[in-house]
Amino acid sequence: MYKQTLCAYCGVGCKLEIKDNKLKGVAEYPTNSGMACAKGLSQLETIETNRLLCVKQRESIDEEFKDSDYNQSLKYIATKIEQTNPNKIGFYLSGQMLNEDYYVANKLAKGFIGTANCDTNSRTCMASAVVGYKKSFGIDYVPVGIEDINHCNLLIITGANIAEAHVVLFNKIKKAQKKGMKIVVIDPRFTSTAKRADIYLPLKVGSDIDLFNLLSIKLIKNNKIDNNFIENYANDFKEYKKNILKLNENELLKSTGLSDKLLEEFYNLFIESENIITAWTMGLNQSIQGVDKNLSVNNLHIITGKINKKGNGPFSLTGQPNAMGGREVGGLSTTLAVHLDYNDENCKKVSTFWNTTKLPTKNGLTAFEMIEKEELDILIICHTDPIYHLPNRHFVESAFKNIDLVVEINAYKNSQTSKFAHILIPTVPFGGKEGTQTNMDRTLSRVVQINSKNGILQDWEVFAQLGILLGYEKEFSFKNTKDIFKEYQNMSKLSHKKHLNIYEANYNDLETKPFRWGSKLYKDNRFFTHNQKANLFFVENLKKSEQTNSQYPFILLTGRIRDQWHTGSKTANIQSLLRDKELEFVEINQDDANRLDIVDGNMIRVSSKRGGLNAKVVISDINIGTIFIPISHTDINYLTPSLLDPLSKEPDYNHSAVKITKITDGK
Repeated sequence: MYKQTLCAYCGVGCKLEIKDNKLKGVAEYPTNSGMACAKGLSQLETIETNRLLCVKQRESIDEEFKDSDYNQSLKYIATKIEQTNPNKIGFYLSGQMLNEDYYVANKLAKGFIGTANCDTNSRTCMASAVVGYKKSFGIDYVPVGIEDINHCNLLIITGANIAEAHVVLFNKIKKAQKKGMKIVVIDPRFTSTAKRADIYLPLKVGSDIDLFNLLSIKLIKNNKIDNNFIENYANDFKEYKKNILKLNENELLKSTGLSDKLLEEFYNLFIESENIITAWTMGLNQSIQGVDKNLSVNNLHIITGKINKKGNGPFSLTGQPNAMGGREVGGLSTTLAVHLDYNDENCKKVSTFWNTTKLPTKNGLTAFEMIEKEELDILIICHTDPIYHLPNRHFVESAFKNIDLVVEINAYKNSQTSKFAHILIPTVPFGGKEGTQTNMDRTLSRVVQINSKNGILQDWEVFAQLGILLGYEKEFSFKNTKDIFKEYQNMSKLSHKKHLNIYEANYNDLETKPFRWGSKLYKDNRFFTHNQKANLFFVENLKKSEQTNSQYPFILLTGRIRDQWHTGSKTANIQSLLRDKELEFVEINQDDANRLDIVDGNMIRVSSKRGGLNAKVVISDINIGTIFIPISHTDINYLTPSLLDPLSKEPDYNHSAVKITKITDGK
């Protein structure tokens, strides 16, 4: 058998094998069934591309970096940590880390340094889904699997361009469509995904809740709901029904920008479909009402009973390879560990398990809050680029300058954050890592090292060495990732009613045999709420996001493009991936372009109240008054506002009010 490992890109979690120094999909692996995307297959090239290979250190960000080594710089960091109040220390982790990396970092930060300010960049993409699931169903649990696509009659894709962001999953969707499954795509852009839709709904930006409420009203009025499920397995339906029927259907429809005909087509397809999955990503999550949007989707599945059976359910798609694993381990600052929230009972459990007296007792600062509140003296960043990806970049850059010590742990050099860092710590990329990760549908698999580390540490080794230097040798003397995984498995037994049954997995078997945790959850439609019933929450569109005006008349959308990964630190130099689209462009509707005397290929200036950027025009099928810029444009967050969902603390990336100016004569 050839050596197998996992892709290090999106949340699909494709199993790959190396043969003749090339990667290919593993045919017998259920998640990808032998398929792989161009980005995934290019990863052997990224092992030697743009690599950070030497520890770098400087006293001030105005100085040049000097070469250092692990021992010298980690001792320096440990000394600074010892001299600093734990509440002024932050850890910012990433969905690029494996479960074992996450586990050791979380244990160090919360258990032995004593800071709750340990968050992950999943905060910026999946936090709204996490809170939505917990409010509706009692725990953070995705109740749909990739294989459920094969049993689905109707797949609703909203706020997601799966064809470009989750290529292999979309290939599975296309196969299911050929067998009869119908697809509805809801998006202000006519995306690559929308081109495959049986019904395409060009929804106005920000009206998602209005659409789902409108559909709920029609279902309730026409009694196309599952009354038995509601009576036996749902809470608060009477209150939900009373409030939602007060809404004005005409006003809701007007808000969406859709026609009566389109809505009726969608409604008829919905009521005719026995099995329904709704799938979404950032278009719903990245909003000041991200949690409410998630609840509006969950509500639909609860009132129709389209949940807890094959081919049904609300399916939040994770964007990064181990965003799910980070949630399980406890990488979010609003959880303690292994799906345990902060409360007295859980703090006692975790303190006993880790044998520590330093555990914090309440939530820490979330990703943007760590910067916004300007309370940190030390920030340790691992495999993520907050200068680039946090909103309101001018403010973020200014705030970073006030942090005494910024440490960046990364496999790649020249990140936007490195310009503001004092110490750069190299770690291994794809190919050098060993451990486990969890894909979008809770499937746990092994990542196997396929090439030499050449003296470079893995993330967990950096955090473990820091723990030892801080005096906790016994607690951090892990020999390998298998040792860490065993400890993590034992800790997972602490989870509420042991739903996180990772303790049943076998580390060695995970290389070729995946393990999907929670397969017995929601048996007999029993949820993890106070009375084991799903919660209904009436939500309405409060229009709290930034609104257009005469000065800033356009709404900006952001998102991924197929063959690039974030800033392109791993992909922008791979020639085979530079085929279809440039890294920096702006999509605009033809009518808007005509009005502004702009043609395809023109350079324009896009500006918000906060800043601006330049990009090349691409004429596209996008709603009038709406533009799209991909997140591979590294200046994207000079435009975005620092508005956060009040519950999930996820930034509102997809509702920036902007204006457009044509650039002439290179100015």
